[in-house]
Amino acid sequence: MAGLIVGVILRYGTPATSGHDKSLSCTQEDRAFSTLLVNVSGKFFEYTLKGEISPGKINSVEQNDMLRKVTFDPEVFFNILLPPIIFHAGYSLKKRHFFRNLGSILAYAFLGTAVSCFIIGNLMYGVVKLMKIVGQLSDKFYYTDCLFFGAIISATDPVTVLAIFNELHADVDLYALLFGESVLNDAVAIVLSSSIVAYQPAGLNTHAFDAAAFFKSVGIFLGIFSGSFTMGAVTGVVTALVTKFTKLHCFPLLETALFFLMSWSTFLLAEACGFTGVVAVLFCGITQAHYTYNNLSVESRSRTKQLFEVLHFLAENFIFSYMGLALFTFQKHVFSPVFIIGAFVAIFLGRAAHIYPLSFFLNLGRRHKIGWNFQHMMMFSGLRGAMAFALAIRDTASYARQMMFTTTLLIVFFTVWIIGGGTTPMLSWLNIRVGVEELSEEDQNEHRWRYIRVGVDPDQDPPPNNDSFQVLQGDGPDSARGNRTKQESAWLFRLWYSFDHNYLKPILTHSGPPLTTTLPAWCGLLARCLTSPQVYDNQEPLREEDSDFILTEGDLTLTYGDSTVTANGSSGSHTASTSLEGSRRTKSSSEEVLDRALGTGDQPVSSRGTRLVFPLEDNA
Repeated sequence: MAGLIVGVILRYGTPATSGHDKSLSCTQEDRAFSTLLVNVSGKFFEYTLKGEISPGKINSVEQNDMLRKVTFDPEVFFNILLPPIIFHAGYSLKKRHFFRNLGSILAYAFLGTAVSCFIIGNLMYGVVKLMKIVGQLSDKFYYTDCLFFGAIISATDPVTVLAIFNELHADVDLYALLFGESVLNDAVAIVLSSSIVAYQPAGLNTHAFDAAAFFKSVGIFLGIFSGSFTMGAVTGVVTALVTKFTKLHCFPLLETALFFLMSWSTFLLAEACGFTGVVAVLFCGITQAHYTYNNLSVESRSRTKQLFEVLHFLAENFIFSYMGLALFTFQKHVFSPVFIIGAFVAIFLGRAAHIYPLSFFLNLGRRHKIGWNFQHMMMFSGLRGAMAFALAIRDTASYARQMMFTTTLLIVFFTVWIIGGGTTPMLSWLNIRVGVEELSEEDQNEHRWRYIRVGVDPDQDPPPNNDSFQVLQGDGPDSARGNRTKQESAWLFRLWYSFDHNYLKPILTHSGPPLTTTLPAWCGLLARCLTSPQVYDNQEPLREEDSDFILTEGDLTLTYGDSTVTANGSSGSHTASTSLEGSRRTKSSSEEVLDRALGTGDQPVSSRGTRLVFPLEDNA
């Protein structure tokens, strides 16, 4: 709204300046030059190409210098404003809820975005044909242009809805589904739009369907996405190794600066290598949060979180302000009522066509179903925002792209104002629970579980104390519900967790089991070099934060005195036991070190597969 007000003032409150010089003919040239140097009485003046002007609009070229000054280069959005927004999305990702619903999020983000793109593209192609019949199409508009519009408008950005969810403490699974889909589908939409632009059929008709060109575009999509993913992950791994094997934690300011520069360099490296920088920084942020964050000093952890939160806030607010400004200051708007109405209908049908069918198929394999109220809320929450705007403004050279930009701007305004404003009544109407007090990542283990902890939790540095053992206690219905969700996510996450816990975490961080116990014996020298000394001091935590994703009912039980407490409230005998599903390891040297860290010493400790049984002293 602030941008709209400023745009009206600049558009209608400042006088236009006009200056028409004599025309210079360059009849011998058959192409436009990007830069011209003009010699006027011995003085050289440089002129830069702004774009092509149709013959009918030569006399109506806008000469308002103020409007030109407030028009930013579209590359500013991609190179400066979008990277901190996307990186913050990955760096602040709530892994606990994200991985609980990982399969559903991937389905919505990849399959859903592709389905939405093609449905919207084909519907808009029909609208373009209708416009041509009724005589409202004044220039060329190809099928590939419609698909491109479908790709950019499929990028959802429910920032308003998520802010309200966070304020009202709405259901965490619904929040995770919406947030995860919006984060990943932005990346998919960027690469998908680039693949459509790269579609180049052979022959004279460059807009006809060509199977070879189609599969080439699919290959470009897979290549760019996988390359960007690899680039972001590798940069995050390099940063984790640097922070682990150096003394940067002794210099928090330098550590924070290096972390910022390494993260930003991911974008530049990806763009230089021909990949998509925005996708690279997303996966760089996820990798940094999972590994590098654990190696940072306490000051750097706080600084990096706050730094990227502030940059994200400023960049996103600037983009929304510029949207309002652009509605009045952009000089190439093409308003077409038929195209605009058709676009609203198309995005509604495209959203419905991928939310409801995908939810149906996903529910076939989920014990904790995605209810109809959740599906309706996800359908309602398909707002468009900063990403769709940035993709649309990046190219406004042709008539078709100008019409797309104008329509995208109106769609963003409508969805943010109308749909965003109706979020709270919709939550009430759909009977979605709110007021669910969800604790932070650092506090969840203390409040929802009192658990067995040895040494230091990898995602938190607690103050040193002598309390190395705590009682595990479930929290009733929420615990049972959480365990059902863990069973659903375990099939996808279990394999990754085992590899990550046993190998990647020990290599890249100061946590996890010593590599000397997980790698083969012939890798002993390498294992000793890569294992941090802190691992031997802290030892392997029996329950890392990520292990919460694969625990199921009965995985953790405790008997204290005459009563036994389990995750689901069942009772047992006079021993305290803990087991970690999916971790089948026999007694090894790491367990011996574990015994010493526990201080059990002469007390009898027996190992039954993955179950440790040991007596407790009465400290109550």
